[in-house]
Amino acid sequence: MQILLLGGGGREHAFAYKFAQDPGCTRLFIAPGNTGTAECGTNVALAVTDFDGIGRFALANAIDMVVVGPEEPLVRGIVDYFRDDPALRRVAVIGPSAAGAQLEGSKAFAKKFMVRHGIPTAQYREVSTVEDGASFLKTLPAPYVLKADGLAAGKGVLILDRLDEAIAALQTMLAGQFGEASRRVVIEEFLSGIEFSVFALTDGRHYKILPEAKDYKRVGEGDTGLNTGGMGAVSPVPFVTPELWEKVETRIIRPTVAGLAAEDIDYKGFIFFGLIKVGDEPYVIEYNCRMGDPETEVVLPRLKTPLTPLFEAIRAGRLDTVQLETIPETAVAVMLTAGGYPGEYRKGDEIRMAAPRPGCLYLHAGTRQAEEKVLTHGGRVMAITAFGASVEAAAGQALAAAEQVHYEGKYYRRDIGRDLMAPE
Repeated sequence: MQILLLGGGGREHAFAYKFAQDPGCTRLFIAPGNTGTAECGTNVALAVTDFDGIGRFALANAIDMVVVGPEEPLVRGIVDYFRDDPALRRVAVIGPSAAGAQLEGSKAFAKKFMVRHGIPTAQYREVSTVEDGASFLKTLPAPYVLKADGLAAGKGVLILDRLDEAIAALQTMLAGQFGEASRRVVIEEFLSGIEFSVFALTDGRHYKILPEAKDYKRVGEGDTGLNTGGMGAVSPVPFVTPELWEKVETRIIRPTVAGLAAEDIDYKGFIFFGLIKVGDEPYVIEYNCRMGDPETEVVLPRLKTPLTPLFEAIRAGRLDTVQLETIPETAVAVMLTAGGYPGEYRKGDEIRMAAPRPGCLYLHAGTRQAEEKVLTHGGRVMAITAFGASVEAAAGQALAAAEQVHYEGKYYRRDIGRDLMAPE
């Protein structure tokens, strides 16, 4: 099978790494890719939203399947684009239609969907005026959660401690702080608990649950400082007990897949469930219509099952016939970032590495090749994933490997997974 993978971050390098080991993948292209993905296949200079260019490339190179990494092309309708073009219809696209991608593309759509199907989530109100929003905020205890309805590059969620600050922030958001994405705002009650991520693959009727993960968004150790795209991740998560798994599947995953089918929404791909455990009960914070990053960097390496049989089964609507196997070891990913991230950050610094540490994966996120040198090219530069019999063991290996990567301004958190470690 000839595969075109869309994206250029650490998530896509993790996918490319799996495809490179997969006997079902005869040739792999990555658009646009990065330095790491070039070791797994052929990078192609195409933007992920250049649907015409992607379509022409797919036809010219006899592509059998397109696997979509990031959310933007899905929300913009790349699945519909291929489905509606007679010449491209034969190419399978792993991802939901634009209608299905609204689970991520519109917070208001997602909340209404959850309410329709009885899926546990925080109480909320969708507002388009300051007056309506202020009225609802006054009924809630602090802190206050404001979410831009549309895609805002991961920056559209604000959590504020004071009512006056929340009302002022709402006014700024509705005035266009995040462009059209915040012309509508979803206000939610704040849920206090511990967050984790669950991923499912679906063919529209059947589903397979992938390993769960926990990621770390704050830039500073001890979960302090600004939010980022993710500073690291752990899989599996020790506090996700069999009892909690049962609740997640029966109350959240199963009704989500059934709800999509009942509403005749074309959805063939990944569903990301951003969950929070409140007491012993799981609630949905958000949906994503693709795999998360950096969670992918710990979830996919734990899969023993190759990806192509799973994706072929999705195309055929027979996902229930495929067995999904995982390795029992714990995976921990530590993200190396550029100096200044998540604010204005450095670019173009040379990355120098000692010999790779055995058993560790070096998954590029923001890098580029310049002749014989590898340079930093993004805020998140590289995820180092290591394995072990425990969180402590895997984290120790990842941190030791991180010490052996050098570039100006390198930063990483040394406490990824520490909150999950057994007490001494």
